[in-house]
Amino acid sequence: MNYQNTLEFAQQQDQLDPLAAIRKQFAIPKQTDGKDEIYLCGNSLGLQPRLAAEYVKRELEQWATHGVKGHFEGDFPWMPYHEFLSQGFAELVGAKKEEVVAMNSLTANLHFMMVSFYRPTKTRHKILIEEHAFPSDHYAVESQILFHGFDPKQSMLLVKPRAGEETIRNQDLLDLIEQEGDSIALILMPGVQYYTGQVFDMQAITQAGHEKGAMVGFDLAHAAGNIPMQLHDWQADFACWCSYKYLNSGPGSVAGCFVHEKHHKADLPRFAGWWGHDKATRFKMENSFKPIQSTEAWQLSNPPVLSLAAIRGSLDTIKMAGGIHALRKKALKLSGFLRFLLDTNLSAEVELLTPEDSRYSGSQISIAINQKGDDSERGKQIFDRIEAMGVTGDWRYPNVIRVAPVPQYNSYQDVYHFVQILAQAIKQH
Repeated sequence: MNYQNTLEFAQQQDQLDPLAAIRKQFAIPKQTDGKDEIYLCGNSLGLQPRLAAEYVKRELEQWATHGVKGHFEGDFPWMPYHEFLSQGFAELVGAKKEEVVAMNSLTANLHFMMVSFYRPTKTRHKILIEEHAFPSDHYAVESQILFHGFDPKQSMLLVKPRAGEETIRNQDLLDLIEQEGDSIALILMPGVQYYTGQVFDMQAITQAGHEKGAMVGFDLAHAAGNIPMQLHDWQADFACWCSYKYLNSGPGSVAGCFVHEKHHKADLPRFAGWWGHDKATRFKMENSFKPIQSTEAWQLSNPPVLSLAAIRGSLDTIKMAGGIHALRKKALKLSGFLRFLLDTNLSAEVELLTPEDSRYSGSQISIAINQKGDDSERGKQIFDRIEAMGVTGDWRYPNVIRVAPVPQYNSYQDVYHFVQILAQAIKQH
């Protein structure tokens, strides 16, 4: 696409955008002057879909009207409510309906998956993760290793970028799997790296891990709703994701989980709960656990319906936009426009950490502010300034501003005005 460094170009693209009307389906925060914020923080917390609010209100009315009978009455009874999300989740991650379920929170799901898929032995006990993993993932992996009586210094295998580089080379990761594979019990990588925005080659990682006899799982917190995936075809063993970033389902909303169908009938260890028990006999209240023959078997308790209602509203909004592939098509144009403007206007002031190759990048662009002299707080001060000027992004130490032009509700004009504001803030510093 031939971008132009003008507001007129941004306005023209918004007029031509087939998804422009979807923005009206979201509540856009306002600045003090009443204008819309330039909200570029969908990689941290997505905006509220109007359908989410409507669907939550419906369930509150259902509760008020029917009480406990709401579990079985109405168009969306609470008893099977999580099942109403399965098709939407499956389409987002490239899975079969029976391979996905909405349950728990992200880190809780990672722990439950490691109960089943991290089975260390004296010779195969390592978990491969990235050195700069999201802290919660690092804590979860470390605690699982300790729980099994191993030493994280020996059993946590870290892959990291080369000296002077910010992102991990795919070949370096594959080479490490080949070299250490006989000692690796589990590979747990992100789909998209939270700090740099790097997209990993999940298919290649899965294939390499399986060839060495390791289990392979993914944290899709920054991938779900951001990039298309094919978890079933890639043969990933499991994956977990939150639903409040690109899936716009509200702070702390219920997470999602994928387990490949090849494991559904396997005799795997698990932490069991009654919601994972065979539905036909669940209410006989017998004490012999019979797992559902799907990913639902990993459920523990009945999920919070109000949160599921918000997720259903989000998934219906995504469907309204044409699904993940339509969103990805626009996302590539938006992030490409952002990269073009930054390169054109601020190449001497910032460094873009996110890979330029669209195979390895999603909506997020991570912008490192170049330090001047000994002023280590320069980047944070610039971030505070753009926030005061109506931009919502987020800051990650030591010097990165993360922004994500989300195709559902961000416009080309949002992107243009953000770069103008960033340039002004840098000039003032």
